[in-house]
Amino acid sequence: MLRITRLTDYGFILLAQMCEEEGALFNAKDLSEQLAIPLPTVSKVLKLLVQGSLLASHQGSQGGYRLARAASAISAAEIIEVLEGPVSMTACCITDGCDRNCAVSNSWQKVNAVIVDKLRSVSLAEMVADGAK
Repeated sequence: MLRITRLTDYGFILLAQMCEEEGALFNAKDLSEQLAIPLPTVSKVLKLLVQGSLLASHQGSQGGYRLARAASAISAAEIIEVLEGPVSMTACCITDGCDRNCAVSNSWQKVNAVIVDKLRSVSLAEMVADGAK
């Protein structure tokens, strides 16, 4: 079974929460309490999202985190890539490929490309809107 890690799942949950009030600043402690996610985990995910340019960090007593750009401009693929690295269903789907030249390698690469394209076509805003239905 293919699945994203719990850390990436938390990343989507945190970003979705921030979509509620785009432009507002959120701090790790409040997010942790509101979403019942351990504070060390929230802090780790927020740091990764800042490093990946999906969040902007603002220092100081009135500081916090906010989306670096509109939720409609952040794709599901970007979120996964920031938190997990490139989307690759098998080793032959990564940039350098695998060391085997097997009969199914090209097929896996085609399947992977379809999945990545779909993930790129779905924005964070769309995911939040679909979840609210």
